[in-house]
Amino acid sequence: MSCEGPLGLIVNPLAGIGGRLGFKGSDGAAALKALYMGAPLVSPARARAFLEALKPGLHIITPPGLMGYDVVKDTPHAGNTTIIPCVPRRLWPTTALDTRRCSKAMVDAGVKLLVFVGGDGTARDVADGVDLRVPVLGVPSGVKVYSSVFSVNPKAAASIVWRFLTRGAPLVEREVLDVDEDEYRLGRLKVKLYGYMLVPSDEGLVEGGKSAFSEVEAIAVEAIAEYVVETMEEGTLYILGPGRTVEAIAAKLGVKKTPLGVDAVYNGRLIGSDLDEAGLLELLKRHPKAKIIVSPIGGQGFILGRGNQQISPEVLKAVGPENLIVVSTKSKLRTFKTLKVDTGDESLDAAFKGYIRVITGYREEAVVKVE
Repeated sequence: MSCEGPLGLIVNPLAGIGGRLGFKGSDGAAALKALYMGAPLVSPARARAFLEALKPGLHIITPPGLMGYDVVKDTPHAGNTTIIPCVPRRLWPTTALDTRRCSKAMVDAGVKLLVFVGGDGTARDVADGVDLRVPVLGVPSGVKVYSSVFSVNPKAAASIVWRFLTRGAPLVEREVLDVDEDEYRLGRLKVKLYGYMLVPSDEGLVEGGKSAFSEVEAIAVEAIAEYVVETMEEGTLYILGPGRTVEAIAAKLGVKKTPLGVDAVYNGRLIGSDLDEAGLLELLKRHPKAKIIVSPIGGQGFILGRGNQQISPEVLKAVGPENLIVVSTKSKLRTFKTLKVDTGDESLDAAFKGYIRVITGYREEAVVKVE
């Protein structure tokens, strides 16, 4: 059955702004601090990528300014867009209250699907506004993306939206989760369930939730760490992404890893802790021979673009796609069909697509598809 009707679009322009700075989120004061430090906005570009991939013809309802129309006006959808005055046109900076207010206005306007661009904090605010009255889909743009209400990337969101509004699709209740940012900054991961939203069901294009680390994997993680350390090369900078498996590699080296941050070691010595993008690029100037070690994020299968935005496109280009090392236990690999990348740079993402070797144990590897 066709569900063709107005599409609501809300952009949280501050979502993800703290990622390259190594912040553990962009909620509240963290977003303002990142803005003050001159960090670039992430969400408007992600929203534009979604709109450019979306076929013309749908009626879009969106807030004024950076929360919507400032992005839409430069796309082919501008002529079929209605501005809903839920916030002042020149509002800046925006707040969580603005997102909640505009979400409620979208429900009152009768949208058939509400797309929001942001992260888990934005998802919480949208959930407060729609309260299961309207289906929702998130375009991932935040530092934290733990909720299972997001598409895997902006292009996937465009595909889901078009199919849902023109041909219809089943709806499923998905979890809205968020991380305690204060605990996260201290390296402690505390995820809380805040509610549910109705999301179009589209396997492979909508993310699953992140899975928890199992004690059963401890032996496998130790074997991976042993093998990686044995094969490390002298005179090479190793950038260590977040995650328990990479943390075990640092422990094997005898250095203390930032559990949820990005660190760097050189010749077995820690030379950078909880680094942001600028810090990584500075180290790469001194140590151009480098490798990056990452592990997939939970049940989603992302190796780049989720929780490690400090490893930006600029950092990845400096290191080179061929110098990416992926580590994962076999049991974790079985929780998803493929690995995924979403750096925000489509040409760079394409360089990683294909097949990649994943270290799964001591002298054990698996070949896994990246998409």
